[in-house]
Amino acid sequence: MDRLVFCLTSATVPSWAARAVERLDLVLIDHAHCEMKAASSALALAGRAVWAPSIVRPLVALAQEELAHFEQVLAELERRGLELGAPPVDDYAAALLRNVKGPKGGRERMVDRLLAGALIEARSCERFKLLAEALQARGEHDSAAFFVGFMASEARHYGVLRQLALDVGEDEAKTLARFAELAEVEGAINESLGAGPAIHG
Repeated sequence: MDRLVFCLTSATVPSWAARAVERLDLVLIDHAHCEMKAASSALALAGRAVWAPSIVRPLVALAQEELAHFEQVLAELERRGLELGAPPVDDYAAALLRNVKGPKGGRERMVDRLLAGALIEARSCERFKLLAEALQARGEHDSAAFFVGFMASEARHYGVLRQLALDVGEDEAKTLARFAELAEVEGAINESLGAGPAIHG
């Protein structure tokens, strides 16, 4: 997998992985909250897709998997004696979602939300890859394997959300063009926020 995975237009700064490994506890706490938010987001989208019933079950399945991942990360936090705590501010996701267009409940907004979700999953995939490589280099093979598993899941989730956006959108070329626009936005956000010990920010 290339460092610029899938649709991403900018790479995470090289120093991020070293910083994340040194503050792995913070990364794990952030990761747990990201999984919980992803589950909530998928369920919220399913609830709004009353005019697109074909995407409801895939979104519910996605939410179930995200919740299972939350439980997996929560177990790792407990093993390390860490508390979940209040969710950290996610400036990255908030900045990306501010670029979502269209009236609430409408097709355009649903497409944008699905595309934004796909971009978030792609960024997570890239970060998990970098983190796994850094842990492997330190000889922390079990921790590296933990993140490799999540990397594969995020890659699959990216594909699911991108395909659902194409299914919902009325014009494939228009949807792909919009995806490219949002990818440029995501890349700029990553460059401005992407250095902290967190999955996205």
